[in-house]
Amino acid sequence: MVAGMPHILESPAESLPPWLAAHRYPAYRALQIRSWLFQRRAKTWEEMSDLPKKLRAELAEEFDLWTSTVVKHSQTEDGTEKLLLQLHDGGRIECVLLRDGERRTICISTQVGCAMGCVFCASGLDGVDRNLTTGEIVEQMLLLARLLPEDERLSHIVVMGMGEPLANLDNLLPALHAASDEQGLGISRRRITISTVGLPPAIRRLSQIDARYSLAVSLHAPDDELRNQLVPVNKKIGLDDILEAADEYFQVSGRRLTFEYVLLGGLNDGEDHALKLARLLRGRAALLNVIPYNPVAGLPYATPTQAAQDRFRDILTHGGINVQFRQRKGDKINAACGQLRRMTAPGLPQV
Repeated sequence: MVAGMPHILESPAESLPPWLAAHRYPAYRALQIRSWLFQRRAKTWEEMSDLPKKLRAELAEEFDLWTSTVVKHSQTEDGTEKLLLQLHDGGRIECVLLRDGERRTICISTQVGCAMGCVFCASGLDGVDRNLTTGEIVEQMLLLARLLPEDERLSHIVVMGMGEPLANLDNLLPALHAASDEQGLGISRRRITISTVGLPPAIRRLSQIDARYSLAVSLHAPDDELRNQLVPVNKKIGLDDILEAADEYFQVSGRRLTFEYVLLGGLNDGEDHALKLARLLRGRAALLNVIPYNPVAGLPYATPTQAAQDRFRDILTHGGINVQFRQRKGDKINAACGQLRRMTAPGLPQV
């Protein structure tokens, strides 16, 4: 990245037309460039072969195409691939491609680190450094798309990587618009999921703008007493306000809510927890996505036993809750958010 050069992925739909007009190029060149960026997966300006050579040279002088570097590319036999990216200022983030049948899902980050403080999560162990820009969020999508063969396309996006997405809505929303736009990646909004620890004002903002993305709220506990321990930011919020805001979003968007629950062995996986959780969610048109904990080296949390998982599932099912247990993918490449970053980043204490 050259200091002072604008990142083309920040806002190509807005920045390209006036720039082309000022340089006396026809307006249709903007659509060609966007096609190369989002559909044809160009790696360099020079690859955009149907653009005049002079235009390609001028674009290279005026705009950065990529601002991050792939520090590590990991993959495993189940098809999961993970990229550790180093940003222009030295910060590091992670993003993941998951293959499941015909689905090609990417998981992207929105911040360098995280300020929410979930005690079991590697992403927030060192707090948050900064928000990602719109261009840095879009860049993750395009770098992951390049991992696919030419005849495959991304089908789903989960904003579930490093950071709290709703703490960076101003930069996230334009990136998701580029993902859902027909001249972008063309991914349906119903196939884009924003995962949040639960920030009611931001959830209500999504309702007000009729965002219509799928929403996943990370609970991790069935009551405030335990959630305050696991998710410290909850002390300032509370489950009642989170659930009220989520219910409002469902009423406006019509999108079925997803609630997420990381199952921690001996901590939130007991029968009493399952019973409380069933009472909390009963009557809501929602899916409960239970995620057996993916251990982080150095943290005192463990994956629940299979017996505990089965008992937890049975209680919820009998309580009328629509529940699924997420299949763990990418364990061998440290695919849990923040793990690879901490293992490889210079200057970060190893856990």
